[in-house]
Amino acid sequence: MERVPMRDGYGEALLALCRFHDDVLVLDADVAKSTRTDWIRSAYPEQYVNIGISEQDLVGTAAGVSLTGFVPFVSTYGVFLTGRAWEQIRNTVGYNRLNVKLGGAHAGISVGPDGATHQALEDVALMRVIPNMTVIVPCDYRETFKATMSVYEETGPSYIRFSRNPVPVITDDHTPFVIGKASVFREGTDVTVFANGVMVYQSLQAAERLSRQGISVQVVNVHTVKPLDEACILDCAQKTGAVVVCEEHQKIGGLGSAVCEVLAQHYCVPVELVGIADCFGESGEPEQLLEAYGLGPDHVVQAVQQVLQRKRK
Repeated sequence: MERVPMRDGYGEALLALCRFHDDVLVLDADVAKSTRTDWIRSAYPEQYVNIGISEQDLVGTAAGVSLTGFVPFVSTYGVFLTGRAWEQIRNTVGYNRLNVKLGGAHAGISVGPDGATHQALEDVALMRVIPNMTVIVPCDYRETFKATMSVYEETGPSYIRFSRNPVPVITDDHTPFVIGKASVFREGTDVTVFANGVMVYQSLQAAERLSRQGISVQVVNVHTVKPLDEACILDCAQKTGAVVVCEEHQKIGGLGSAVCEVLAQHYCVPVELVGIADCFGESGEPEQLLEAYGLGPDHVVQAVQQVLQRKRK
């Protein structure tokens, strides 16, 4: 299976947007090569600005230029963007509903050797709690491209989270992508697995293994954490009666929390969470880290088996 970095999809989308829209402005925090915004610097230098390693200034500048009619795309590591500049994102961008697009690169534990300080494991929680903020976690290169193109068409603040290393490409040009609408990637009747980011592929692998045991798993790609597709979540929960949520993020505050909030209010079913267990990461190879921190296909299989035991009681 083809593997391509999600950040390539982000960079290619920015190139396309700059090609067709003079109002697009790409702002960088001196990590252009890492975020693929160096492609913009080379091809459209008049639409690229390097603010330097100053995330608060990065967001503040983006807020200012958005008020003059530009559509700024802020690009840097997710952990520093959402951490260092959270107050600017909340009080300047979110509070005023400014048309600022935030690109959080190098997210998740699979960043690898960069280690705990660079692995954004709390960013979804930090962003989804801000009013007016759209939060998107694409599953592969093509979906990152579509997400980046789509947020341009939506007025208001948004955060797209994407990873660094090559990941399997599991969608194609015809796979539907609509902000706020989850997509069923595999039908099933026994249990529903909601996932996003790299965990969609892990969940599909787990579903295939479980099918050989006679367990029918529905896999749903919830690429938009906010606004959440509550109707899809409730339909799937009612259909299968058991839910597993998988994300490359802390179990606290991310997609798992969002799904549980909906189910607790409207339709209670057994739920198991697959994610980072309230700890920091470490340096290592991406695939080794996914396994070490409980995010491999076998861990999804175990979560499904556990939730089915609870379902039968």
